[in-house]
Amino acid sequence: MPNAYIRFLNLIDALDRMNPGRALDCLEIQLLEYIMQQDSRKIPLLVGELIDLSHLGSQATLHGRLKNLSVLGYVKLVADKADARKKSVIPTKLAIKYVQFMSDCLEKALKGIVTQSRSHKPSF
Repeated sequence: MPNAYIRFLNLIDALDRMNPGRALDCLEIQLLEYIMQQDSRKIPLLVGELIDLSHLGSQATLHGRLKNLSVLGYVKLVADKADARKKSVIPTKLAIKYVQFMSDCLEKALKGIVTQSRSHKPSF
């Protein structure tokens, strides 16, 4: 009997096979998730802060992945009016749609487990 996380991974895998476009790599997903968490907390985020997340990779790697997220339409980089060197990272509608899809997959996986557990009699 697969657990909720395995069901979730299977749903995500099915999505990747159906999606003809380029899938996000693990690092891009981590960055996007971090961006979305900060956005949900209403914490402004600058590019410099993101590329300083050394536990995720080098500055060059993180900058490249952030640029990919921008090119793919998941984030928007907006220059500060007072200091054009500073750029804010803003999630786009596509990023919100991605997070909603992931949430829907997780809920579906969890509902499947709950339904399965209700149909099984406990064996003691």
